[in-house]
Amino acid sequence: METVLNIDQHKQRLLEKEKELLTQINRAAVSAREPGDETARDAGDESVANEQKEQQFREIEADRTVLGQVREALRRIDNGTFGKCLVDGETIEAKRLDVLPWTPYCLKHQQVLEGAGPLRTPTL
Repeated sequence: METVLNIDQHKQRLLEKEKELLTQINRAAVSAREPGDETARDAGDESVANEQKEQQFREIEADRTVLGQVREALRRIDNGTFGKCLVDGETIEAKRLDVLPWTPYCLKHQQVLEGAGPLRTPTL
């Protein structure tokens, strides 16, 4: 028996995630661009501050990537292809969509794309 997707529920979750990501990105971008504490610091303090800024920018980039995926999922809802794997058009598992509603791939194809295909037992 095939499970029927609750598209409205997924759309609402995606819209909430989009809003959350935009807030996080904006807040982190402002924080990352703020000048550091200019009190007397040594090279070690400066290095730590630079590493923290770099980490903030990496987090912003990761959030932007997810934001793009969320927006793509919203477009798939609008064009009627949400819940279908982009590789073969088969239905994405409902449990997978519940956890990651912006995923464009079924688990099998996601693993292939990540190079984490099924483990093989060595043979002689």
